[in-house]
Amino acid sequence: MNLQSEIAYFSELPPLDQARLMALFLHELTVEGRTTYGPSVDQVHDGARLRFVNEIVCRLARFMEQLLADDHTRPADDVVMRMLLSPRADKAAERLLLNAYHRAIHGFDRYDTTVAMDN
Repeated sequence: MNLQSEIAYFSELPPLDQARLMALFLHELTVEGRTTYGPSVDQVHDGARLRFVNEIVCRLARFMEQLLADDHTRPADDVVMRMLLSPRADKAAERLLLNAYHRAIHGFDRYDTTVAMDN
């Protein structure tokens, strides 16, 4: 994967499509986060990874809200994509993000125009 091309692709998307892609990514990331669970409901066998997933979900949920609200103080597109796709010292955390991103980007249907209909 080429980070620069992923940043360019994301930056070309309209804000609503950026939010849609991030929502799909969040779904896939929570699926990846399930790998940290222990055998019973009250057990976690990889707390550090689960905490990492939770922090990324928190940041991206806020970013999506800022996108949808047209908040110009939101992080820049390249900052968000680097947060998700840059190499990490923690290779297990990096793998969680990349697995989620690959599934999200492959499942994403890009629409050149998004139309909102008023009631």
